Amino acid sequence: MIGIFEFPYTVLGADIDELNHAANYHYLRWMQGAAVAHSSANGWSPQKYLAQGSGWVARSHNIVYLKPAYEGNALIIKTWVSAMKSATSQRHYEIMNADGEMLAKAETNWAFIKLSTQKPTRIPIEVAKCFKIKNAA
Repeated sequence: MIGIFEFPYTVLGADIDELNHAANYHYLRWMQGAAVAHSSANGWSPQKYLAQGSGWVARSHNIVYLKPAYEGNALIIKTWVSAMKSATSQRHYEIMNADGEMLAKAETNWAFIKLSTQKPTRIPIEVAKCFKIKNAA
């Protein structure tokens, strides 16, 4: 069980906007990639969720941008789960560059849903117990 997961990412040219830094919406994509990789590393890949007929959907995001990311920057997106309730979880992120500078801090509130109904459902114990809960930094 991995508590704090580190997801490496190198900023691509396609991530750059007209201001010559990574566009804000790419941070959300990187966060999603980190969350999926963390879940997969803990034994719950997207395919496993689909086979169970369930999965996670985002209810809300909060991102605080501190410094820009540029093409070629090597990033580390740290992510962890800070709370798990009956049908929701809270996930945090820190996006840092290779020098250890914080570029953004974020959190997402996720809801666990039954795919056939698209409605929240109780998080199965086997899913909940594979995530080590860590308080927000």
